[in-house]
Amino acid sequence: MDFESKIFSREISQLLWEMDKTVSTAESCTGGRIAEAIIAVPGASKYYKGGIISYVDEVKQQMLGVSGELLAEKTAVCEEVAMQMVVGACKALHTDYAISATGIAGPGGGTKENPVGTIWLACGTQERQVTMKVEEDHGRDINLAIATNQAMQMFLGFLKSEPQPAELEG
Repeated sequence: MDFESKIFSREISQLLWEMDKTVSTAESCTGGRIAEAIIAVPGASKYYKGGIISYVDEVKQQMLGVSGELLAEKTAVCEEVAMQMVVGACKALHTDYAISATGIAGPGGGTKENPVGTIWLACGTQERQVTMKVEEDHGRDINLAIATNQAMQMFLGFLKSEPQPAELEG
């Protein structure tokens, strides 16, 4: 894991500890790399409950509740699937927050609509999600590293936008 991801992990850890909240992951193309980044910080078991690696559509539907119609219409590589994966992970793993990733890391598998390097990221709660699209192809390993780093950065920004315990008391 790169240095920047470790910094994000530490900040996320601190916020989740202070907020007394939990997070889970729902990963397709990243295959557990986001979970790995989260647990890099000692004490992560206080706030990280687990993850679902949903590498195929069947698992996205059965374990995360992603709509089969949506998968048939738009494929797994779309913003809506990433959002449904967040909701599904929150429900399945009973967490306050979740982070998801779905896309085409490469080197093959790309299409005109979704070329290699297209990865949708999402994070949030059952009620509110934010998304980000990663679009450049730098080769499989770098694509996955970029997606993991962007997911961590996006989640950190989401957490910072949430009401903090001190704000809730006032």
